[in-house]
Amino acid sequence: MTLFYIVLSTSIGGLLSVLVAASLTLAVLGQLVKSLVSLSAGVLLGTALLNILPEAFEGHADPHGLFAALLCGLLFFWLLEKAELYRHDHHHEGDGHDHHHHFDAQQAGRGGISVLVGDTVHNFCDGIIIAAGFLADPGLGLVTALAILAHEIPQEAGDYIVLLNAGFSRGKALAYNAISGVAAVAGGVVGYFVVGPWQSLMPYLLVVASSSFIYVAVADLLPQLQQRLSWRQTLVQVAWLCAGLAIVLAAMAGMRGHGH
Repeated sequence: MTLFYIVLSTSIGGLLSVLVAASLTLAVLGQLVKSLVSLSAGVLLGTALLNILPEAFEGHADPHGLFAALLCGLLFFWLLEKAELYRHDHHHEGDGHDHHHHFDAQQAGRGGISVLVGDTVHNFCDGIIIAAGFLADPGLGLVTALAILAHEIPQEAGDYIVLLNAGFSRGKALAYNAISGVAAVAGGVVGYFVVGPWQSLMPYLLVVASSSFIYVAVADLLPQLQQRLSWRQTLVQVAWLCAGLAIVLAAMAGMRGHGH
């Protein structure tokens, strides 16, 4: 059943992102991405700092080793991003950051390969993270999958906008999103068979998983929210971020209510 839950949860994120992109206009998608960036920042930080890390530190692992794993995880995802293999950028023309006219075409790269490769690696890593969560505890896996879903929808929608503005047809852009989404399922299956036999290392794997969430939130999402805005726009951002934290807290309360 654990493998079934992993495959189901990794499939839902990719399917939802494609459905959202297919059903909304470009203008509506652009506004949606702005709001969901704030929401996903709250969900990722809340999941990492209030759920996954406490779960890891409640085990019998050496705290010094866990902090070393956290440091290594942050550096690992930073290096992946420098190699353009851990793409999680939500920037696109018309997002309010004053990008030049051909920005999206440059982001898409030759034939959309940079978008596709970056998203595929990112989604594969997400699948392994979800598998580690479910193997540690079903409730933790559910919250982890929820956090990744909250980030995956604006990520895939942002890349869809980039591909459209770079000259791709809607069908081709959606196909690229769907292909990259399959990598999450593959990562979940690989994670189930690879992570499963190493239960003694689970606290360290959870810390590395949390480092992914912290890195994406701190290196990408929060800086995007730092632009100069009116008080009303700032309050909207804060409200969305707090909503993300509230989702995590509600999910954790539900887990405790079911005995997890």
